[in-house]
Amino acid sequence: MRCLVLAVGRCRDPALASLVERWRVRLPWPLEIREIEAGTGDPVRRRAEEGRALLRAVPSGAPLVALDERGLLLSSRDFAARLGRWREEGVRTVAFAIGGAEGLDPSVRERAALLLALGRMTFPHELVRLLLVEQLYRAWSILEGHPYHRD
Repeated sequence: MRCLVLAVGRCRDPALASLVERWRVRLPWPLEIREIEAGTGDPVRRRAEEGRALLRAVPSGAPLVALDERGLLLSSRDFAARLGRWREEGVRTVAFAIGGAEGLDPSVRERAALLLALGRMTFPHELVRLLLVEQLYRAWSILEGHPYHRD
């Protein structure tokens, strides 16, 4: 299974970028992080432009997971199980959308197969990348039957 992370904005913090890369190279699943630069003008218009750009980047037939603090709170095991079901169903690519400063446009949330919350707090998009990539590695580890320290 391939994972595609679509993130609005660039990761400007070298320390966070280094940590994201550290988890990305450990993950046996192919993982691509695509940065979306699409917004200008007022916040509502910028969010709509970003939403259109995110949706254009989602491969045809790929389930979209939108990271949103109003989404489902899943345990690491439940997240792994969801990815495992998609893998068993023959899904080749799962796309993950991370919004910018204004959050995700409603069109992205509506298109999503899963609205996923990493918590009820708001996090900077750069930190969300790190948390997501680490959880993707953890999900792979769980699905492969590696010992999970929470058991």
